[in-house]
Amino acid sequence: MSETAQPTPPALPLSVNLQYTRDLSFEVPAGAEIFATLRNQPQIGVNIDVQANRLQDDQMIYEVVLTIKTEAKESPETEGGAPGRTVFIAELVYAAVVTLTNPPQELIEPILLVEVPRLIFPYARNIISDVTRDGGFPPIVLQPIDFVALWQARRAEFPQAAGNA
Repeated sequence: MSETAQPTPPALPLSVNLQYTRDLSFEVPAGAEIFATLRNQPQIGVNIDVQANRLQDDQMIYEVVLTIKTEAKESPETEGGAPGRTVFIAELVYAAVVTLTNPPQELIEPILLVEVPRLIFPYARNIISDVTRDGGFPPIVLQPIDFVALWQARRAEFPQAAGNA
């Protein structure tokens, strides 16, 4: 047997202490009428946001909050027309409390705004899928999110906030 030692990548200086649903809302504004009148597959819009807040000034403990809002609207009656009534709205605020252990300063922001959301996203996606299914509609199965691109877009939009996770 060959004893070629493969270098192991350094461990992330990150511990996920807990994850929790901070807020969950599902509403069908038109009530039962929407089930009788909905003729086509609704148009689904999804908005995602990530925030990180330090919980204690003297410790590297943060709350990372992933906010997902999905809104389904009736398809337009004519091609290119305005969407119709709101079919349903599902909003989820899913959070994790994490501890960073001696991370390099330049890695704090990407860990909090890219790696932590990447770790908790599957749980949030499952909740959105379950709540839309339990609400009487086909489940919304969110596609994987490129949190690196989301973070980079935010940095480009607000360059003065860069480095302040």
